[in-house]
Amino acid sequence: MQHTTIRGKVHRDNSGVVTEIPIIVTEHGPLLPLVDYLLAHVQVRSHAWMLKVTQAVGLLLDYMTANHDCFDDPKDLFETFTQRLYTGTVGSDGNDPSGLYWQGRNPPVVRVMVMAISAFSDWMAQKSGLKPLNPWREATRSEEMLAWAAWHQKRDRAFLAHTWNRETASLSMTRARNTLLKRTPVIDHEPVKKFPDDRIHDLLFKGFIVPGKQKSPRLEERLNLRDILITMLMHYGGLRMSEPFHLYVHDVIPDPIHPDRALVRIYHPSLGTAPLDWPDAKGKPTKCNRLAYLNCKYAMRPRNEYASSDQWHAGWKGNALDSKSHFMYVNWFPQWAGELFWKLWVLCMAQRAQLNCDHPFAFVTHEGKPYALDTFEHQHGRAVERIGLQVAKALGTTPHGHRHAYGQALTNAKIDPIYRKKALHHKSLESQVVYTEPDRALLVRELEAAAEREKNAAVLPPPDLLAFGFKDVDPLGLMSGSNPKLLRRS
Repeated sequence: MQHTTIRGKVHRDNSGVVTEIPIIVTEHGPLLPLVDYLLAHVQVRSHAWMLKVTQAVGLLLDYMTANHDCFDDPKDLFETFTQRLYTGTVGSDGNDPSGLYWQGRNPPVVRVMVMAISAFSDWMAQKSGLKPLNPWREATRSEEMLAWAAWHQKRDRAFLAHTWNRETASLSMTRARNTLLKRTPVIDHEPVKKFPDDRIHDLLFKGFIVPGKQKSPRLEERLNLRDILITMLMHYGGLRMSEPFHLYVHDVIPDPIHPDRALVRIYHPSLGTAPLDWPDAKGKPTKCNRLAYLNCKYAMRPRNEYASSDQWHAGWKGNALDSKSHFMYVNWFPQWAGELFWKLWVLCMAQRAQLNCDHPFAFVTHEGKPYALDTFEHQHGRAVERIGLQVAKALGTTPHGHRHAYGQALTNAKIDPIYRKKALHHKSLESQVVYTEPDRALLVRELEAAAEREKNAAVLPPPDLLAFGFKDVDPLGLMSGSNPKLLRRS
């Protein structure tokens, strides 16, 4: 069964609303059960989740086509399919008669795929009465004990642990999937790479220059203010790379507490309260959310609702928001960054005002269109290279390294974890660990410092054996470096 995946537009009623989802098309037409499944979850799941489900189902279709004559039982097919996700399909002689030529995948990747197909299969079984590919069965005693251990660990770390119901949980602990998955190796939190602290100023003011305007005496002509501001929001405000792209021109004002600093609010792309510059039929400001604001005033959608392949797409993660108006504050660290941001923001918005921008987004192209995430990532890479650095995630020189630098700076300043959680807009205290885990260089420095303390007798000395009734008790010469001596009784 040959297939291809396309981005489809689905009209579900007579309104003008169109739902975009990935669709698998086979020689018999669209895979309708998958279409129905994705539409049933379109309000609660992201486009990225839909792509993962579609990819997993597509792999299963490929496997079924290549091995249609090998299995009579769907459960056996699914078990072997799962094994081939782990092992790949190429034999030790380098050949693959199935023609798939899959490489083996890591356990976390396989787990995501198998769970996605299992959930889809369960949904189909419930709708049509078919048998699921990966049915539930009675859990063994060891599986039940492991499930309870995992449940207690999650409960102990949960903020609302008192709401967890043990009786409800016990129902799920007695079940297990028919197809077992490999355990993912436990890996200590690997320290993420942050942008080098000593090169951030070079990046901002030597990297983000306008080609051909390097010698201009005017700051706004010499520097790419737009990309500098986005980078500052990440490095000094802790934002993820996608979040500045949801910023409206209305969302930055002077801070009432410190008027020389910028007060920046990042609103939820659709639920956030809209600006009050859209009058109704009576001329009064329309109070609505940003979904309605974009749709009705500009014929646009929130940027996280565009497909990931669309140039206007910008993701959104489930952050902890600071207000019922569905926004989060940018918390500057150090504080002088808020002052510099405000000065550059005023200049950048003056440039934007000269363009024809038929939308509210703050960061735009030279034609006045919303700025694309991919374009910024490319421009950031060029700026990094201009200051003599190599672009690599492992070196912290991609845009992701700035949020990590912010989290590490808060840790180095000994900011209390509860405040770090607030600054990074995490829902859980544990979420910040990945941004604050010490790297190997810091560990080596700590070990060297510990060794130096040992030299200075800052650690416990070896036991005084003479105090325990022995004399000349160094027969191997370990204490003094002398030749072995015979023990003498006291």
